[in-house]
Formats: sequence, C-alpha cells, structure tokens
Amino acid sequence: MLDALRGSDADYTSIPLGRAILLLATPMVLELMMEATFALVDIYFVGRIGPDAQAAVGLTETFLFVLYAISIGLAMSATAIVARRIGEKRPEDAAIAGVQSILLALLISIPFCFLGVFFARDLLALMGGNDWALSEGYRYTRWMLGGNAVILLLFVINAVFRGAGDPMMALWSLAIASALNILFDPLLIFGIGPFPRLGIEGAAVATNIGRGSAVLLQLLLLFRGGKHLRLAARHLRFDAAAFWNLLRTSLGGIAQMIIATTAWIFLMRILSSVGVAAVAGATITLRVMMFSLMPAWGMSNAAATLVGQNLGAGRADRAESAVWRIGLCNTVFLLVISILFYSLDRSIIALFSEDPAVIAVGAEWLRILAISFIVYGWWMVSVQAFNGAGDTMTPTYINLVFFWL
Repeated sequence: MLDALRGSDADYTSIPLGRAILLLATPMVLELMMEATFALVDIYFVGRIGPDAQAAVGLTETFLFVLYAISIGLAMSATAIVARRIGEKRPEDAAIAGVQSILLALLISIPFCFLGVFFARDLLALMGGNDWALSEGYRYTRWMLGGNAVILLLFVINAVFRGAGDPMMALWSLAIASALNILFDPLLIFGIGPFPRLGIEGAAVATNIGRGSAVLLQLLLLFRGGKHLRLAARHLRFDAAAFWNLLRTSLGGIAQMIIATTAWIFLMRILSSVGVAAVAGATITLRVMMFSLMPAWGMSNAAATLVGQNLGAGRADRAESAVWRIGLCNTVFLLVISILFYSLDRSIIALFSEDPAVIAVGAEWLRILAISFIVYGWWMVSVQAFNGAGDTMTPTYINLVFFWL
C-alpha cells in the first residue's frame, strides 16, 4: 500500500498481477474520489443558497457532460496509446503522444469557451431554466464553460500519467484541486472575511481556481518526470502521425461518452418541465452516485492500463486475467454500496437539501439506481478493458444499449 502511495517504478507487465492491480488501483481510486469530492462540495454549499441554485447547477451540467464526454473519450485514447508505448518499451513515443493529447485538448476547449462567455443565458433558456437561472444562475454557467480548458487538461494529463503507470502524479494534482475547491467554495459563495459574496458564481470561481492550480502542478510534474514518463523540450512539437492516430482512436471513446451524456441531457430537459424540485433532486442524486462509483471507476482505470501495457508486451493472457479479477472486486464493492443506498436513501439526500420535495425525489432516484449498481460494476470494467486495448467501438455499441434502451 505504501509503495502504491509513494509511486512505483515497477514493470506492470512482469510483477505479480495482484501487486500490479494494487499499485495501480490504489492511487487511481483516491484520484477519482478527489474528483467526485469536487461535485459533492459544490452541491453542498450551493444547496445553502436554495433549490433554484441547485437546479441551475444541474442544468449547467447538461452542457458540462458533453465536455466531460469529450474529455473522457480523449483521455481513454491517451491512456491506451501511452500504455501501449510504455508496454512496448518506447517511452519517447509515449511522451510525444502525451504532448499531442494536450494540444488536442486545447483545440477542443475553444468553442466551449466561446459558447460559455457569450451565450450562457441562451443555453440555460434552451434547457428550460427558470427566471432565477436566467437572472443569476447564468453566471455559474459562464464561468464553468468559459474556463473549460482546465477541465479538459486535468482529465487528459491525468490520463497520460495513468497510461504511463504513474497514477500517483494524477492523485497529487486532484488532491490540490479538491483542497483549493473546498477552501474557496464557502469563502466566495458567502463572502467570508475579505472575500466578495459571489453566491452561485463563487462556486464556479472556486472550481476554476482549484482545477487551474492542479493543471499547473500537472505540467510541472510532467517535465520533472514520473517513474515511467518525462517530457523534454524536444517533445513539444506537433507530430502529425501521432496527432491523427490519437484523434482517430479518440473518436470511438468520445462517441461512447456522447451517447451517455446526451441520454442525460434528454432526461434533464424532461425534468426541467416537471419543476425545480425534480431537477435539484436528480442533480444531488447523480453527484452522490458518481461519488460512490469512483472507487469502481478507479479499479476500471487500472484495468485499462494493465490491458494496454500487457498487450504491448505480448501478454494477452495476463491482460484477460486482470479484467476478470477487477470485475469481481467491483461487483462485491458495489453490492455493499447498493445496500447502503437503499437503506439510507432519505438520510443521504437530506445532507444536501432541507427541501422535503427535493429529498423525496432524490431518495426515490437513489433507491432505483441502487438496484442497478452491480451491473454498473461489470459495465465499467468491460468498457475500460476494451478501451485499454485500443478498441473504442465495441464500448460505443454497449453504451448505446446501456444508456438509451
């Protein structure tokens, strides 16, 4: 465990498989728990403003989910390619692939920034936002979409670290981001001490401060070097072959995540016509669900790295064994979470809202979702295993059924 937290220079294609899973999964689980903490902290403090603010956050997230879809799709590709190059003992090519992923992330961020800065109100109106959302909540939307580059870079650079087998680097950057977000959220939302009272806008500013600081740390770590990957000045160039390979591989990953996020957008548009309580309750439940799923996602990300590196080393049997072991661990973990959610549904939602209508909606959602968690465990591992192998189209078909049926 201590080796996992310190970072290891072990060869994940040759050490005992159980040890390889532990070394990779421990920091990956903690990393994603940090990411989920972002979401829970925001919705907790925003909940002190009221259901209107929570609903505005939920509507904004319908657009952020599209961004997350692209981020995760690109990250899947970056992890797969970097892992394969590391497994093939080609660290120079892994570094070049990492640089191309950063360039692609910056290019993708430009249109989202433009939409957020100039059309925040229009986007909320499109999703059925109420008067409060259009008069106050749009400020949150403008900051979150306007500063989207830090979201993309955070996802993609951490994917490079994971693919290289340096998950501790990703963990440290998320730890910094979460700590700063937790610190600045109440200070900027409520105007504590010398800080201005920004309301819901303060939650977005705090998130951008946290994520922006984490990206600066990531770039520093990339050049100082981890145990398996180090960038140098010679890598900072556009490489057409590597760039187009990354883009081509990313399309399947982006497609599979777009399928998931558009399903959520469709659902949120329906909920916005039902009322504020429905949107707020669903938003809280989604964040609680994502927080609880993060350890399982961390294990699944470890599967992607192990599959990619072991296939690169010609160890297909070892890659397959890693998938089955991690799938079993995920199933047991999510069975426990299902029981807790089903038993404590109202108590969990009540932590984030005092509104009885919001609690009722959120609790019902939580009970229904709890029934499906075991299926989620196997879905995560299988999807990440295919992605780690560089096959991003098979998970696309899986997600089409999984999210839209």
